[in-house]
Amino acid sequence: MNPKRKLISVVTPCYNEQGNVAELTKRVKEVFKTFPSYNYEHIFIDNASTDNTVKILNDIAKKDKNVKIIVNAKNFGHIRSPYYGILQTQGDATILIVSDLQDPPELIAEFLTEWEKGFKIVIGIKNKSKESPIMFAFRKCYYGLVGRISETEHIKNFTGFGLYDKKFVDTLRSIEEPYPYFRGLVAELGFDRKEINYVQPKRKRGKTSNNFYSLYDIGMLGFVNHSKVPIRIASFLGFSVAILSFIAALSYLVYKLLFWDEFSLGTAPLIIGLFFFSSVQLFFIGVIGEYIGAIYTQTKNHPLVVEKERINF
Repeated sequence: MNPKRKLISVVTPCYNEQGNVAELTKRVKEVFKTFPSYNYEHIFIDNASTDNTVKILNDIAKKDKNVKIIVNAKNFGHIRSPYYGILQTQGDATILIVSDLQDPPELIAEFLTEWEKGFKIVIGIKNKSKESPIMFAFRKCYYGLVGRISETEHIKNFTGFGLYDKKFVDTLRSIEEPYPYFRGLVAELGFDRKEINYVQPKRKRGKTSNNFYSLYDIGMLGFVNHSKVPIRIASFLGFSVAILSFIAALSYLVYKLLFWDEFSLGTAPLIIGLFFFSSVQLFFIGVIGEYIGAIYTQTKNHPLVVEKERINF
C-alpha cells in the first residue's frame, strides 16, 4: 500500500448475506483495479449474522488485507450499525454500499470521477427499480410525503448509497447522534452534492432482513427528526374538531328547542362521535409518543454499537 496515494474507504453493512459478500468483494476489487492511483480498504460491519457470513468474510480477509471486518456483539439494527461503520473509516473519502448487490458496485467509478471534480458528496438515486412495483411505488410516496412536510430538504429515492468526503465524515463525528437518520443528515448538512441516477437491480440471492417494523422505524425516524408538522397537525385538528363539536352541539340544541316533540336525538351520533374522537386521540398520542421516544433515545447516551472483534485493522 503506497502511503502517498489517496485512501478510499468502502463500508458495507451486512446481516445474513452469505450468498452475496464474496461476489461484492470481487466486484469492488475489480473497480479499484481500474483506479491504480488509489489505495482502498473494504470494511464489512457485520450485525451478528446467524449464517456463514462472518466465516466467509474471515476466509476472504486472510487472503486480502484490503478487506477488514467489524463484528458486532449483537444485532444493533439497520440504522446504527452502518453509521458506526462510516465513523470507523480513515479514508480521504468513504463509500457506503449495501451487501445485497442492489447497489451496483460499478457505480463507484462514477462516484470517484465526480468526487475528483470537487463534489464533497456523490450519491446514487434509484429513479427506477426492478424490485416489486408496489414496494417501489410505496417508497416513492413516502419520499414525496417526507419531502413536503420536512423542514429541511429531503432527497427522493435515496438509500444512503454514495461517496462522502472526509470533511463530511469528520462533521458526522462531531455530531452526537445515538439514533441517526443518515439520509436526512446528508441533505441537512449542506455539502456540495452530485446525484447520479441508476436502476436498482433485483435481489438475486438471500432474503432481505427488512420487515414492516424496520421500514416503519426508519420512516417514522425521518418524520420525527426533520419535521414538527405531525405534532402541529394534532393541535390544529384538535382545535378544529372542538369548533365543529361546539357548532354541532349548538345546532342540535336549537333544533331540539324548535321541534321538541318531533326531533329525537338518538344514540347514533353519540356513538359515532365517541369513536371518532377516541381514534383521533389515540393516533396523536402515538405521534407524541414517537417524539418522546426520540428524546428518550437521545438522553440515554448509549454507544451506537458494541464490537465483538475486529479483523485486519
